[in-house]
Amino acid sequence: MKQQEIMLNTLIDDHILNGFSEKEIGDDHLFSGLETPMKLNAHELSDEEKKEKISGLFAQIMDVMGLDLTNDSLKGTPNRVAKMYIDEIFSGLNPANKPKISLFDNSYKYNQMLVEKNITFYSNCEHHFVPIIGKAHVAYVSSGKVIGISKINRIVQYYAKRPQVQERLTNQIAIELKSILNTEDIAVIIDAKHLCVSSRGIKDDTSATVTSYYSGVFNQPHKIIELQNYLNQ
Repeated sequence: MKQQEIMLNTLIDDHILNGFSEKEIGDDHLFSGLETPMKLNAHELSDEEKKEKISGLFAQIMDVMGLDLTNDSLKGTPNRVAKMYIDEIFSGLNPANKPKISLFDNSYKYNQMLVEKNITFYSNCEHHFVPIIGKAHVAYVSSGKVIGISKINRIVQYYAKRPQVQERLTNQIAIELKSILNTEDIAVIIDAKHLCVSSRGIKDDTSATVTSYYSGVFNQPHKIIELQNYLNQ
């Protein structure tokens, strides 16, 4: 076993992260890195095999909670949950679902920022597996190529459909767009409500979380103001 894996297993076994115990961390929002934490063999099982395993395990959870799995309303729930996890709300974990992107020449010679705002997304908090509901605003300045507008939405949805942390989601979208468009001139702003805050724990239903990523020309104060003006229209 690699040293890194030994250290990781030790951290998990001892419930210690960054010097704090799991109890001390509590509901605090942790951001462990840019990449979604995945096992090395994460894609060995097919989607159908994963759904079969999840269905059986979720049936066990329901049974432990005392639910009657012979009830007509409940007996199909394990299969429904498994299908929802793999085919829908966590489909972004499968690289095969990554959107195929085509670029086009910027034949209009448009050299100002393009803003796609109010992209609605649904994700799930990786700490409690409850929804994150929000809107993403994306802007870029072409370096010679442009992307179909709907593809921006698809990139947001792809990275949102994972167990997520909002900071990571923001960065993943921005870095993906920088790579695709071959430009540093990218801005991503996410404004979201976390149900792990509003429906449980502190139960604050009015707060929202805003994260941002600015690079290239968007690090200039006048460009940030220009972007904010577009978003406020």
